[in-house]
Amino acid sequence: MEVRDSQVLAAMSHPLRRRLLDMLKLDGPATASVLAEKTGQAVGNVSHHLKVLSGAGLVVEAPELARDRRERWWRRPSEALSWATADFAGDPVAEVAETVSLDRQMTLSRGWLSELETAPEEWRDAWFSSDAWMRLTPAELAELNERMAALFAEFGAKAASDPSAERQSVFVFGRGFRAEP
Repeated sequence: MEVRDSQVLAAMSHPLRRRLLDMLKLDGPATASVLAEKTGQAVGNVSHHLKVLSGAGLVVEAPELARDRRERWWRRPSEALSWATADFAGDPVAEVAETVSLDRQMTLSRGWLSELETAPEEWRDAWFSSDAWMRLTPAELAELNERMAALFAEFGAKAASDPSAERQSVFVFGRGFRAEP
């Protein structure tokens, strides 16, 4: 889903809502109760945020999963969410969205580093951190972004087609931007 509406971007940029979207993407449809248990939040709070996400079209009900009329299941209508800062020029919501996204990336990275020594050896051996300085044109940076997104999509599809017990959730991110060392 290409996000081009400021209200949709604002809805997905709240830290808990972002986490709910991530859980629904990774684990599939869920009820507010299940999501509340996973996040440690009150069911009413999670329900409120699911309604905000629903109003923005970021989640939809999955009534076919309900066992009765009271049970409400939610799912993401689209696997991918993307947006471009160029679509939100001058909109302060884009700055907040970038800040929330970067904060989440850093929090998850710091969390991993804090548990690194006690993590199973195969996960300690497999993790990576990579950065590089390059001299690129804007077109080359855009191409790098597209190729990384395609690689992420490829591995995501592989995981979806083979949900083995060995698979655990993994967070991967990459950033590329003009900067000076």
